[in-house]
Amino acid sequence: MRWQDDPVLEVEHLKMRFGGLVAVNDLSFSVGRGDITALIGPNGAGKTTVFNCITGFYRPSEGMLSLRHGDGSTLLLERLPGHSISWKAKVARTFQNIRLFTGMTVLENLLVARHNPLMLASGFTVFGLLGLPGFRDAERQAVEQAKFWLEKINLIDRADDPAGDLPYGAQRRLEIARAMCTDPILLCLDEPAAGLNPRESHELNELLLSIRQDHGTSILLIEHDMSVVMGISDHVVVLDYGTKIADGTPEEVRNDQSVIAAYLGVEDEEVEHVEAEVGL
Repeated sequence: MRWQDDPVLEVEHLKMRFGGLVAVNDLSFSVGRGDITALIGPNGAGKTTVFNCITGFYRPSEGMLSLRHGDGSTLLLERLPGHSISWKAKVARTFQNIRLFTGMTVLENLLVARHNPLMLASGFTVFGLLGLPGFRDAERQAVEQAKFWLEKINLIDRADDPAGDLPYGAQRRLEIARAMCTDPILLCLDEPAAGLNPRESHELNELLLSIRQDHGTSILLIEHDMSVVMGISDHVVVLDYGTKIADGTPEEVRNDQSVIAAYLGVEDEEVEHVEAEVGL
């Protein structure tokens, strides 16, 4: 199991307090290199809070977040400023609500993801204004990468259209493609299947499997759509009220009594009785 043998991310004893409220309590889990790991649980379980700690939006109250690069180097995410988690640690994320630049074109939305390397290549605008070869090469590479991802998500014909004109499912795919244009080693997706119809969910599954298989990117996702979770995940971690209640393969988690109880809203010992009543 890669999350035990070769973790790209190790979360150790993570705790996040908001005043007297403990939103995440002593959470430990690993994300395997090249795995799709799902973080699931009922509403209010603390899943997005965990994401916000990993990606630098929150500073954890306690705990360690270790990101391991392929060259053996390790970065402690809880010690990095937020912008360095994306730029230096190579962690990218999407959000529950789509956050595209709706007035910009589809292509321009992807080029935004190359802002940092383009700024460096431009000497912070000077070389870009002069049109020096180094900047032109970087700009050409950024456009080629953007076109690659537009081909992959079947939006190359909409490259010059405003992103806000795309259908909802296409906007979801575009947001994932934009995150991939930052060349992440860990991609964090917060409810990517929210609001998608069955056809769009299938397209999302195919895209995520391709990202894992063709690009070697590790994926950590929050998702309520169990068809997505069970269909593509290698590893599932379950939270309830900020505490881990299960951790294992999809099959192990599917049959875990604590998980069933959390989703049904009953105590563990009541699960069999409720399942009998509803015919599960």
